[in-house]
Amino acid sequence: MTAAHTGPIVRFLRLIRFSHTIFALPFALGALIVAANGWPSLRILLLVIVCMVFARTAAMLFNRLVDWSLDQRNPRTASRHLLIPKLWAVVLLIFSCAGFLLAACVINPLTCILAPVALALIFFYSVTKRFTSATHFFLGLALAIAPVGAWIAQRGRIELAPLVLSAGVICWVAGFDLIYATQDYDFDRREGIYSLVVKLGITRSLRLAQLLHLLTFVALIGFGFVAKLGPLYYWSLSLIAAALVYEHKTEKRDLAGINRTFFQSNAFVSGVFLVAVCADRLI
Repeated sequence: MTAAHTGPIVRFLRLIRFSHTIFALPFALGALIVAANGWPSLRILLLVIVCMVFARTAAMLFNRLVDWSLDQRNPRTASRHLLIPKLWAVVLLIFSCAGFLLAACVINPLTCILAPVALALIFFYSVTKRFTSATHFFLGLALAIAPVGAWIAQRGRIELAPLVLSAGVICWVAGFDLIYATQDYDFDRREGIYSLVVKLGITRSLRLAQLLHLLTFVALIGFGFVAKLGPLYYWSLSLIAAALVYEHKTEKRDLAGINRTFFQSNAFVSGVFLVAVCADRLI
């Protein structure tokens, strides 16, 4: 379906890949539930969700604006700039930043202080491809802020458990982003973009992704130990392991398979994590 045949809201949601919010949000909500040792207050829950949506929207809009001309030259992303006018992207970016900062400042003093730092970190990812091949890890860091932020929203301080979980999120995101980046191997090499896939080659990049997902699994075990989660949580990890293995079964050059597996596997991983935490803390 072309941009001309869809409404402005649908085009905007396509631009920011709103469906991919399902990747980071469950980790934030899971951390929030563990921090609260059960259901958090409705106020904190809603504020965390609002912060997540605004922060991710701002990050995606900033990314699209920074890469506006670059995306037009990439066959995979060439139609992005047709979804909404550039001026509207700027206006919506400003609105999203303001919404995130306001919601964060309402939660507690520490979230208010750290909110600009969080925005800076998630924006920084978008420029890293200009000077480093480690951009996949910066993307992981951008998403890993979510569980730490949710924990601070509930407890007003930083503790070990969300940091362990965030380390797992960094490895998880960097791993699946390496797989996803194989789609742009030829384009990145032609454009001279800093790319770990170009630097290592596709085969070694996929092996690194496997190692990173193994570390993800270890970090999830560590989070359960530090957060004192019970058997229901640990039993769920076998499902997460199966989803990660499935993700690596995709043919490395099957682009349709990469896109399909990318969404299905990672949505399943984050969803199972949230369900497992809820089962442990709420049942």
